[in-house]
This record gives sequence, C-alpha cells and structure tokens, in this order.
Amino acid sequence: MHAKVLPFSKETIDAIAETYPTPFYLYDEKALRTNVRALQDAFSWNPGFKEYFAVKATPNPFILKILHQAGLGVDCSSLAELIIAEKVGLNGENIMFTSNNTPAHEFQVARNLGAIINLDDLEHLAFLKKHASLPELICFRYNPGALKAGNLIIGHPEEAKFGLTRTQLFDAYRLARDQGIQRFGLHTMVASNELDTDYFVETAVILFDLVTELTHTLGIQFEFVNLGGGLGIPYRPEDTPLDLQQLSSKIRHYYAQKIATKKRPPLKIFMECGRFITGSCGCLVARVRHIKQTYKLFAGLDACMADLMRPGMYGAYHHISVLDKLNIEPQATYDVTGSLCENNDKFAIDRHLPELAVDDLLMIHDVGAHGHAIGFNYNGKLRPAELLLRENGVVVPIRRAETLADYFATLDFEAVNQFLV
Repeated sequence: MHAKVLPFSKETIDAIAETYPTPFYLYDEKALRTNVRALQDAFSWNPGFKEYFAVKATPNPFILKILHQAGLGVDCSSLAELIIAEKVGLNGENIMFTSNNTPAHEFQVARNLGAIINLDDLEHLAFLKKHASLPELICFRYNPGALKAGNLIIGHPEEAKFGLTRTQLFDAYRLARDQGIQRFGLHTMVASNELDTDYFVETAVILFDLVTELTHTLGIQFEFVNLGGGLGIPYRPEDTPLDLQQLSSKIRHYYAQKIATKKRPPLKIFMECGRFITGSCGCLVARVRHIKQTYKLFAGLDACMADLMRPGMYGAYHHISVLDKLNIEPQATYDVTGSLCENNDKFAIDRHLPELAVDDLLMIHDVGAHGHAIGFNYNGKLRPAELLLRENGVVVPIRRAETLADYFATLDFEAVNQFLV
C-alpha cells in the first residue's frame, strides 16, 4: 500500500482540533516558503524571473502577504482579487491582471493600481482605451489551439474561451504598436495540474519562437514571456513529483538557443503558478459523523462538497488519512461523503481505509489550492475556517468559519414578513 507523508503531525492536529471545531482548513507556512524558494532557485539563471501567484488558488490575504514578502507578485482575474492584492501592499507591476469577459470597472481599477494588463481578446484593446486608458506595457494571452494538447482539467485549447489565435495575435500587437505602446509581453496558459515537464518545455519553445517572429515582423521588443501556471503536484501517493530542476534545465537550453543568441535585450520569464505553491501545503480536517450500510458502506463526514468541490466536480483524487489509525492496514471500502442533497457529494468513492468509527479524525490532503476558494453555500452550508501553522509553531486563524448571520446577511426577513400583506 502506498502511503502519503503527513504535512502535520497527528499530535499537532489533535491539539488544534481541541480548540477549533471541525471541519477546518490548515496551511503550513514553512512548506509554503519552501515551495517558493524551490521555484525561485530553479529559475535563478534568468535574472528577470518572477512568479505571479494565481490568487484564485488561495485568495487569503495572510497567504498573499507571506508570498509578497518572499518576492512574489500576484496574478489577479477579478475585482475582488485586485482589492485583496492592494490590501496586502501589492501594486504596480507586481500585479498581473489576467481576466476574460472583463467589465470596464475592473480595467479601471487595474489601471489605477498600475497592474500589467494581460488582454484576452483583440477587441479588448479598444475597450480598455475607451473605458480606462492604454498602459505603457501591454500583454496578450495566446491560445495555441491544436498546437497544444489539452488535459482533463483545462480542456483542449481550441475549445477554450481564453486567448487570441495566432493571426489575431499579430493584429493585436500591430495595433498596440501603432497606438504608441512600446513595452510588450506575451502570455499563454494551456495546462492545469500537469506533471510532465516536457509539456511546459514545449510551451516555452512555442512562446520563444513566437516572440522571435513577432519581433522580426512588427519591429517590437518583448520584455517577458509568461509561461502561465499549471505545474502539478502529486495528489496520489504513487505519483512522481514534477522534476523542477529538469524543467528549468530544459527551458534554459532552449532559451540559450532561441533567445540569448539573438543579440537582443534579455527576455524575462514569468510564471503564474498557484497549485504548485500552495496545493501541497494545506489539508482539510474533518470528523466522521455517521457510518451507513446499504448497498455500499458510507462514511459521512462533518465536511461536504461545499467545503471541497474538486472530487465531486471532476473526480479529482485527494488522499485521506485516518489520524488515529495511521499504522492500520485498510480493512473496509467506503464512499466518503458529505451531507448535501447531491449524490456527487463525495470525497472518495470505493476508498480502502481502516475500519472507521464515529468521531474518527480524518485529514484530506493537498487542498491548499482550489479548495476553500471554490467552496459554496448550497443547502445553506457554511464555509469552514482557515488556519495557518506558522513556522514558530503558533496556529493563527486567518479566516473565521461562516455563521448563519453571514449566510442570511443579504436577506431582509422583516421585508419578507411584510410582503403581500
């Protein structure tokens, strides 16, 4: 049986659970900083390298503050994410604004913050000019279509709503140049949770070649290419982690071959990883509430799909550890469920686990990205607290659990009782 190393000791979780009711999210600051350093060190050969953390993965200001202190920028895709970035002290070119179907007000806020604007459509250049103003630096998002194979989570590029075609890209930079813009970047994002280094190397080569052709054809210089995010993490115990050094070495080889030999200004490499930074640094802690036997054996938790949507949304695997039975071999097969009125409200299907009992404490691994962030309130479920284990061992609540008052805050019951009276 494959095992997965606990990010926190059983004793640590037990102690925290005595103070904070389950379910709760718990993040590991030390692991977070370790992941940041690993990425920065791997690409230190590129003097302009910068990681723009994808805020959508873990939109918590405490987490963003740690990442900002470690030298990261942020990639924002909405007004709320821009505001969170501003609240923790980020502005200017520390922010990349990568949105789609963007309302005018959000472009205005991004421009006021001095963010790098990464446009998703050729027509957005005129829209930006009309409703805000044209920046001195512009970037466009490239959709390579059939040049790149998609994967399960992000889908096939040619079916995606994101980005510009190759022909549109040349038109976009020509139009931007003719309107006086002199600083340029190029972006793409074609993978999600990918563990194959060659997939990203191929993406880098496509962008290096495209930058060269755009420069030659249009007479413009590019400051950076943003390779996007999508670096995967090993959710399953048997998964082989992405080899970061191998990835860096291969990209460096093609950079030297295709960029450094062109006798032009150095090209900065940007990334916008979310999952790779925070994914493995968080867990969801929950208790067994009921054991049910019908045609199958079910373990019902006090958490549900509203707390962690990925397994129910697209069958994503998250490893589950039974904290009081870590050294006990699996003895039964369970569907591990929540309490929503939906049959896909399951954290695991046919999962082999030690025999479970009511009140057993479970840890669901690798939920530090796209976990709490995509929670919801169906059935009136209240979203759980987020906690941070600091490097000094102190546990800090970084988001309180929701209350019924939060859930009902947008309703006026007094008005309801007067309605149609």
